[in-house]
Amino acid sequence: MNAFDQMLSKYEIKTQDQYKNALHEVMQQIAIAGLYRGGFFDKAAFYGGTCLRIFHSSQRFSEDLDFSLLNNEINFSLESYFKAIIIEFEALGRKVEVTKKEKTNNTKVESAFLKENTEFYDIKFTTDKTIKIKIEVDINPPPGFSTEQRLLLQPFSFMTRCYTLPDLYAGKMHALLFRKWGNRVKGRDWFDFEWYIKSSIRLNFEHFNERVKQFNGRDMSKSDFINALKERLAKTDINMVKKDVLPFTKNPKDLDIWSNDYFLKLSELLVYQ
Repeated sequence: MNAFDQMLSKYEIKTQDQYKNALHEVMQQIAIAGLYRGGFFDKAAFYGGTCLRIFHSSQRFSEDLDFSLLNNEINFSLESYFKAIIIEFEALGRKVEVTKKEKTNNTKVESAFLKENTEFYDIKFTTDKTIKIKIEVDINPPPGFSTEQRLLLQPFSFMTRCYTLPDLYAGKMHALLFRKWGNRVKGRDWFDFEWYIKSSIRLNFEHFNERVKQFNGRDMSKSDFINALKERLAKTDINMVKKDVLPFTKNPKDLDIWSNDYFLKLSELLVYQ
């Protein structure tokens, strides 16, 4: 058994969804390790749902790796870190390829608020190209966020620069309010919102509003934000919310309490930094 398979063996795998989630998470950790060895975190930070899962023990799995440069760097290219990622996978017994993904106007990532100057890439196994993870790097990040060093133990012990929880929260609330995903609903945003409320995390509203200004071209007051949030929570089809997140949850029974009214009650518990 090689090191990659040893990492995979630590997961409880009984279903195809569990296997896919575990495989993605092992790949994510190895990719992060490769980026670390390449010096990526000297100029970038990790954020998004995968950051919440890996470093804060969220009970849902996540698909993509989202990063933000610390400062605007329009000419930044992730391609200089490809070799470090590939070498890290090879050291653990797996071969991968990293390819730049060309963005089109009608892709899902476009609707997920990736800007024109965001770089994103795919990592795939050379033997099974249906298994892949996506890396996205925001090279012109909204201002007003803070970072911290978090410890990752797999595939070896190292420190990773991450957004702090109030700023991760801000990014998630922006996604929950403004994400457009066709006729689908990204229930994973709702799962994370519940996690932040239950974990008593304070929202950095200033960073949230910087995101609204940059992505949506408007200024939002706290009262505007709460009203928009409650409208979204009240009117969205909760069954679609559950359907999206179910394959990624470790404990499906946790969703039994979910209803529009439940999330409206959670919104009343939201606190600011």
